[in-house]
Amino acid sequence: MRVWFRQHSFALKSAWSHLRVSPGNFLFNVLVVAIALALPIAGLTLIENVRPVSSQLSIEPEISIFMLPATPRATATALSVPLKKMLKDANVSARVNFVTKDKALAAIEETSSLAEVLSTLGGNPLPDAYVVSLSNADAARVDALAQQLKTLPDVDVVQVDSAWVKRLAALVQVLQLSLLFLAATLAVVVVVVVFNATRLQVISHQAEITVAKMLGATNSFIHRPYYYTGALLGLLAGGAAMGLIAVSLQPLNQAIAEFAKLYASEFHLVPLGILPSAALLAVSTALGLCGAFLSVRRQLSRAS
Repeated sequence: MRVWFRQHSFALKSAWSHLRVSPGNFLFNVLVVAIALALPIAGLTLIENVRPVSSQLSIEPEISIFMLPATPRATATALSVPLKKMLKDANVSARVNFVTKDKALAAIEETSSLAEVLSTLGGNPLPDAYVVSLSNADAARVDALAQQLKTLPDVDVVQVDSAWVKRLAALVQVLQLSLLFLAATLAVVVVVVVFNATRLQVISHQAEITVAKMLGATNSFIHRPYYYTGALLGLLAGGAAMGLIAVSLQPLNQAIAEFAKLYASEFHLVPLGILPSAALLAVSTALGLCGAFLSVRRQLSRAS
C-alpha cells in the first residue's frame, strides 16, 4: 500500500511539473473545456429551477362550460342535472361549480383593470358558466368528455383550461431530452480536446519517455502522470464552468426579478446544490481522464 501511494504521489508531482512547463496551453485547454461544459450545466441549472415551479402547478384538468348569453338563469341551473349524469356515465370523478355571470363580472372587476371598459358596455356581456374540476381523468378522456359536453343544450363554448399545464410538463420533458443529447455531444467534444492536449504533451516528452523505458520503467509508470493531467484538466474545467454559471446568474436574476413582479412572484435562479455540483465535477474529471487514457494508449502504442 505504501508503494502504491508513493507511485501515485510521484505521478501527481510529475503531472504538475508537466503543467509548469507550458501553463498557457493548459489554461487555454481548461477554458475551452469549461465553455463546452458550461452549456449543459446551464441547461441543467435552468431545468432544476423550473422543475419545482411546474410541480407546484395544479395539473388537475378543468373544463369550463360557457352557456349561450341569452340563456335564462333557470335553464342554466337546470343543466347541472344532465351534466352530472354525463359525468357519472363517463365514470369520472369531478367537482361541478356553477358560476353566475354576475359573480364572474365581479371577479374580473376585482382582479383586472378592465372595470372601466366593462362599465362602458352598459350591461354584463359575460355568460353563466360551469367549471368542472376532474380528478381521475387522463388527457384522452378529458378531450372525449369535452366533445360530449358540447352536445348539451344551450352550451356555447367548452374549454379545457389546464391544457397549458400539460404543455409546460411536455416542454420540460423535451428540454430534458435535448439537454441529454447536448450533454452527450459536448462530452465527446471534451474527450477530443483532452485527447489532443495529451497527445501534444506525449509528443513533447517523447525523449523523456524513451529514456524512462531504457531504464526499465513500466507502461503504467509512464502513463500515470498523463492520466492525472487529464483528470486535473477536467476537474478544473468543471469548476470553472460552474463558476461562470454562478456569476452569470446575478445579472439574469435582476432581469427575472422585474419580470416576476408583474406576476407577483419571487422566482429567481439559484445555483446547483452541493451534491449535483459534486456529481458534475466527478463527471468532468472522468471525461478528462477518459480523453487522456485514450490518447496515451494510442500515442505510446504507435511509438513502441
